Amino acid sequence: MAHHQEPSILLPLLLITLSLMNGKEVLASRHLSQIPAIPELPKVELSPLPTLPTFPKPELPPLPKAELPSLPDIPSLLKPELPTFPKPELPTVPDNPDLVEPELPELPELPELEVPKLPELPSLPTFLTFPKEIPFPFPSLSPPLSTTTP
Repeated sequence: MAHHQEPSILLPLLLITLSLMNGKEVLASRHLSQIPAIPELPKVELSPLPTLPTFPKPELPPLPKAELPSLPDIPSLLKPELPTFPKPELPTVPDNPDLVEPELPELPELPELEVPKLPELPSLPTFLTFPKEIPFPFPSLSPPLSTTTP
C-alpha cells in the first residue's frame, strides 16, 4: 500500500536519486552525435504479387411476397355509463344558543420577592486617551490627485 500517512519517505528517495545522477549522461549524448554515418543498403526488388481471379457476383433468386391474412373485425367497445346517484340530503344543524364563556378559577396572589443587591464594584483605573487623528510627520509618497486634465 502507498504511504498516505508518511510523506517523509519522499525526502530520502529524492536524495538517493539525486546522488546517483552525475554528468556522464550529458557526455554520452555528445558521443552519440559523433557516430559515423550508416552506409546505405541497396533496395531489394520484390517479385510482383500474384493476381487473384475474379468471380462473378452470385445472384439470389427473388423471394415471393408473403401474403398476410387479414385481421378479424374487432367490435368496438361501448363507453361505460356510470349510474347516477341521488344527491344526499344532509340534516340541518340546529341553532346553538349563545355560548357562555367558561369561568377560570382565581389564582392566589404571589408574594413579591426581594431582589438581592450586588456588592458595588471598585472603579476601574483610567488610561491615557490618545487623540483620534495623529498627525503623520512624513510627507505622502504618492503624488496628489489632480482633478483637471492637462
